[in-house]
Amino acid sequence: MEQLPAGMNHPLDILFPGGKTRALTLSYDDGTVHDRELIRILNRFGIKATFHLNSGRLGSEGYLRAGDIRSLYDGHEIASHTVTHPHLCEFDEPLIVSEVSRDMASLSELAGYPVRGFSYPYGEYSDFISGVLRALGVAYARTVRSTHGYALPENFLQWHPTCHHGEDLLDRTRTFLDRDVPQGALALLYVWGHSYEFHDRNDWNLMADFAREIGGDRSVWFCTNIELCDYLMAAGRLEHSADKTTIVNSGDIPVWIVRDRIPCELMPGQSTRVRPA
Repeated sequence: MEQLPAGMNHPLDILFPGGKTRALTLSYDDGTVHDRELIRILNRFGIKATFHLNSGRLGSEGYLRAGDIRSLYDGHEIASHTVTHPHLCEFDEPLIVSEVSRDMASLSELAGYPVRGFSYPYGEYSDFISGVLRALGVAYARTVRSTHGYALPENFLQWHPTCHHGEDLLDRTRTFLDRDVPQGALALLYVWGHSYEFHDRNDWNLMADFAREIGGDRSVWFCTNIELCDYLMAAGRLEHSADKTTIVNSGDIPVWIVRDRIPCELMPGQSTRVRPA
């Protein structure tokens, strides 16, 4: 599946912002001091990432200080990873709620905006945990189950990435950039990991080479996890007339579509005529 996520199919072609058909999003966990070097590399090449933090670990040895969070992650996304990084599969609902809600509240205060994203500690998830997250208003939750593909997520609360950065990242990136994206399709490269792994393996060159290779490609939309989630949800909410000749963007985010074979930005509140498929 490389169209809109399940339940978001639309009778017209959706594009990413700028009329692009490719997107890159990154996701890094735990909030260790090594995020500083990762962000330096990403910022150099104009690439965005999402950073999932444990608020209960901030200020501990090897972890970032709470007071540095807002400035360090400026231009990126701060997201939740629970307060203490527990095995959620061993918890009942009240404990899950406590770990997630307290973390999101603390991080929202530090970030200065509502934190809405999540990644599962140890990658452990279940339908039950996803249901608790949904009830808490979590927008998305990332697993560690690699798809090794470039499809859009089928379920934002069990969002499987393309790969860990240790899984042939450069080869997968070249495949992503070189492959043809069929008409009406979208391609997503989603990479996750921990910044301390680059330090522990003395492998910062891997991320630098990756960022250099993909950062200069103008065919790719660089976005955070929440930006991608919000955009696809907005695309899925486009309204169309019964005869499918009029499309209305009733949301608050501009959405790019193909109109008469030409990329077109549909602004919030705007309607446009299209040829029926």
